[in-house]
Amino acid sequence: MARVLLGVTGSVAAIRAPELAHALVAAGHEVQMMATASALRFFDPLALPNNAPLYTDADEWRFPRSPDGRWSRDDAVLHIELRAWAELLLLAPLDAHSLGKLALGLSDNLLTCVFRAWEHPRPVVLAPAMNTLMWESPQTARHLRALLEDHGVEGAALPTARRPEPYLAHFGGPSCPHMQLVGPVEKRLACGDFGVGGMSSVPELVEAVARALSASPAQARPASTLSSKD
Repeated sequence: MARVLLGVTGSVAAIRAPELAHALVAAGHEVQMMATASALRFFDPLALPNNAPLYTDADEWRFPRSPDGRWSRDDAVLHIELRAWAELLLLAPLDAHSLGKLALGLSDNLLTCVFRAWEHPRPVVLAPAMNTLMWESPQTARHLRALLEDHGVEGAALPTARRPEPYLAHFGGPSCPHMQLVGPVEKRLACGDFGVGGMSSVPELVEAVARALSASPAQARPASTLSSKD
């Protein structure tokens, strides 16, 4: 089993964050969580497992040792501490906006800072969830291609496509074994539209975590300084 850092972004599918966290704990994983500000609109942190701390952007900028709240030398940097603790990074759901940030290398919140600082031979699982037209947008295909190119897949080996589906098989493939992508499913979405865009099921995500750990075993990490939230 592994130390799993679960990142939750502002898709409506974030309502399933507590269920996913409980399922990961039940599978034997140690879980810590981080959520964007918009993700917190969709689930109650009190519904999370008691042993799954939840960090937000406010925690990234909280320095309790200082009387004036400002950073001082030797204060911990949360996104680096979380990166050092985790053996696998699971972003579920990953909304369209956050996907674009990852592809462009933007790092303006806790979650994107962790991804930017991640040691990418260690496994990552991405679970996009968004409206069908957002998923089918050429921008989504471009962002998926950028992630693949950034993480080991030669551009010449990739299709030239304006839809995301041709890129999916390359995640977790021989050139990019450490980054798995669990594609969205077809269903009636929260907005009322019917189509591809719903987050995959919780059991499928737990299985994807196991598959990613098997395909790209994490190196042993040092003892955690984040075993419980201060």
